[in-house]
Amino acid sequence: MGFLSQFQTYFWTIILFLFMVLNCHVNEAALVLPKNVTVTAVFVFGDSIVDPAEEFGVKESVPAYLDPKTQLQDLLTGVSFASGAAGYDPLTAKTANVIAMSGQLELFKECIKKIKGAVGEERAATIISKAIYIVCTGSNDISNTYFSTPFRRPHYDINGYAEFNARYANQFLQDLYGLGARRIGLTIGGGKNRDCYEAGNQLAIAYNTKLSGVIDSLKAVYTLPNTKLIFFDIYYPLLSIIQNPAKYGFEVAKKGCCATGLLEAGIFCNPTSIPLLCPDASKYVFWDGYHPTEKAYKILVSITTNMHIKDFS
Repeated sequence: MGFLSQFQTYFWTIILFLFMVLNCHVNEAALVLPKNVTVTAVFVFGDSIVDPAEEFGVKESVPAYLDPKTQLQDLLTGVSFASGAAGYDPLTAKTANVIAMSGQLELFKECIKKIKGAVGEERAATIISKAIYIVCTGSNDISNTYFSTPFRRPHYDINGYAEFNARYANQFLQDLYGLGARRIGLTIGGGKNRDCYEAGNQLAIAYNTKLSGVIDSLKAVYTLPNTKLIFFDIYYPLLSIIQNPAKYGFEVAKKGCCATGLLEAGIFCNPTSIPLLCPDASKYVFWDGYHPTEKAYKILVSITTNMHIKDFS
């Protein structure tokens, strides 16, 4: 298998990296919003590790909604409901004991009530409708649920499982729209196996196709003014970073900084191991055997954002 196929496996699905945006200072110009694009807030859902607020000029970072330090004022400019290891498949969040996508929507409903109580119905409606919504999830459905547990494969082949999750994605986006969201972006990518794994490739491609189809079908239904449903494919920008690491300020692209950089994540890349095994993550495209580094995410997000920001105008 060639490098492209290996890369497809490694990045199975950064599923629904709904318009990931961060400030980037490496070979990318700062994002300039079109004059007719106003962003009141940024709300994040899924299994997201991105923080998109600064580059939209909203605030320095998006705090977690459930963080005890988050104040009422923070809600007015956006918060994150994302829960690590979540996915569209309800089983994914259940087995990881994290907040499911449906639970994140319930938290958003609670958040909306608080916003209305603070600023009134009219201003709350403006905040909600002009906000950017980021949904970043799906890789755990593939790596943690479909291929790592015996619960789904006996009942779904690759195409069937992609369709199964696409239905949940469709419902999530419809529910989010029903709560007032009007500017929603959608993308796909992530995974952990650096070897060529054909089944993983096939599922990633099928998942990608199904989710793109979800956006297309919803565009035909939701035609109200100022409604923007956008699908982002980050595959090729990420491939460029991996194939041309020096161009983006990296030294190592084919293994992660933490531990061996091939398979580890989670407990194998904990605070105790970091000082010894990962003294300078900025040299690496990947943090561990699963996730890009913060620097790589910033660059990737900046590239993708600058490519598609006009679509929100």
